[in-house]
Amino acid sequence: MDITMNAASKVDKPPIRTRPWVASIIIVLGLFLILFGMVSSILSGVANISYETIWNALTNYDVSIDQHTIIRELRLPRALAGALVGAAFAVSGAIIQGMTRNPIADTGLLGINSGAGLALVVVFAFFPAIAFEYIILSSFIGAGLGALLVYGIAYLSKGGLSPLKLVLAGVVVGSLSTGLSQALSLLFQLNYDLAFWSAGGISTADWFQVSVMMPWIIGGLMTAMILSRSITVLSLGEEIAAGLGQRTKLVKALGTIVIMVLAGASVATVGGVSFIGLMVPHIVRFLVGVDYRWIIPCSAVVGAVLVLFADIAAKLIASPYETPLGAVIAVMGVPFFLYLARKERREL
Repeated sequence: MDITMNAASKVDKPPIRTRPWVASIIIVLGLFLILFGMVSSILSGVANISYETIWNALTNYDVSIDQHTIIRELRLPRALAGALVGAAFAVSGAIIQGMTRNPIADTGLLGINSGAGLALVVVFAFFPAIAFEYIILSSFIGAGLGALLVYGIAYLSKGGLSPLKLVLAGVVVGSLSTGLSQALSLLFQLNYDLAFWSAGGISTADWFQVSVMMPWIIGGLMTAMILSRSITVLSLGEEIAAGLGQRTKLVKALGTIVIMVLAGASVATVGGVSFIGLMVPHIVRFLVGVDYRWIIPCSAVVGAVLVLFADIAAKLIASPYETPLGAVIAVMGVPFFLYLARKERREL
C-alpha cells in the first residue's frame, strides 16, 4: 500500500529545500564519530583501559582478566545502549516535530517520557519481579497513554490544537505523571528506582537489556525511514498533504506508533532524558534542509553521537563519581529550548 502520496492533478507539489551532499557528509562523519565515541566510552572510567586491552578483549576474551570482563560485560553494552537510545530519542523528536509542525516538540516536553516513567513505577510497585521484556511493553503503553492525554487536553481546549497548547498540556501531564510517580515511590519505597529514572543514565545497561531493546529500536528506525517521505509532505501542512493524495490519518497513526516504540524502549533503558529530540532535529534541519528522507537518518546518527559523548562527560566531570546523563544533556537542552521559545514568540 502506498501511503506516501499520489499527486492530485490540480495540486502542484511545493518545493522542498534539501542538501543531500551535506546529509551524506553528516552520515559518514557521524558513523566515524559513533565508532570513535564507543571506543572512547570503553576507555573512560575509573579502571584504566588501553587500546590494546580493548582489542584483546574483543578478539581473545579471557574471563580471568578483570579488564576484559569490564570491557565485555560493562562498558561495551553501555556504549551500545547509549548509541541506540540517542538515535531513538532524536528520531522520535524529528517525527513529532514533522507531524505536528511544532518546532518545540519533544518526547520529554509532550509528556511521553513521563507517561512511560509512570508506567515503569507502577510495574516496579505491583510487579517487582517482572521480566525486562514486559517492562519495555509497559513503557510503550505508558508513552502512548501520555501522548494521548496530552493531545486530548490540547485538542479539547478552547481554540483547538496549537503548538503552544501542546507544550502546556505536556507540562501539565508531565507534572501529574511525576507527582503520581513520586507518590507511588514513597508508598512502595521505590526511591532508588525513581531517582535513577528521573536522573537518567545508562550505567546499568547490560547485554540482556541491549538484546531486548535493540530489535524494537532498529525496527522503529527502519519504519521511520519508510515513513520519511510522507512526514516531509505532512510537515508542509495537512491541507497540502491531503491535496497531494496522502492518507494523513494513517501516516499520523503509524508515526505515533513509531514514537511510542522508540521513546518507550529508550525510557525503559535510560530513564527520563529530555531535550535530545528537541535539539538534534533542529540542528540537522538547519544543515540538511526540510526533507525528512535525510533528516531522519542524520538525526539518528547525530543523536547517537550526542548521547555517547554526553555519557563520557558524565563519567569524567566528577570522577570517580558519575554525573547523571540527564543533567549533562539538560545543560545544553534548557538554553536551546529557551532560545527556540523566544524565537517562536518573536514570530507570533
